[in-house]
This record gives sequence, C-alpha cells and structure tokens, in this order.
Amino acid sequence: MTNETSGKQLLHLVFGGELETVDGLTFRDLDALDLVGIYPNYASALKVWKQKAQQSVDNAHMRYFIVHMHRLLDPETDGK
Repeated sequence: MTNETSGKQLLHLVFGGELETVDGLTFRDLDALDLVGIYPNYASALKVWKQKAQQSVDNAHMRYFIVHMHRLLDPETDGK
C-alpha cells in the first residue's frame, strides 16, 4: 500500500549548509542553512537533494540532507 492509497503523508525535509569540518555534522552558521523544502515522498526529496548536492560539488564543506519527517512525527509506525 502506498502513501497515496493509505492516506498517510510521508513527509521529507531537504536542507543543507556548510559544515565546520568535512567529516563532522556541526554547521558553520545556522543562520545560513539552506532550507530547500518539504516533499511528499522520498523519491521527490531525493531528486531535489541530488540537484542541490550537484550545485555545491565544488565546496567540500557543503552538505545536503534528507530528513524523514514522518519518522519523527510517528516513530511507532516508521512510515508503514
């Protein structure tokens, strides 16, 4: 059963920013985070994530992430 037929929204947030170190997860400037958007499914979030990651390929400190918001909103079901 897909999220369209079950009526559940499986929201995904895409965001990014410059990290202090290339192997860390601490952002240099929280005010400069790029909040790309919220998407209704993983496939559409992944498409946008790839585009944003490609645009920033020359900056080794820039990283984009996909957050599975549906897991945060309803951790018991894990989107199932």
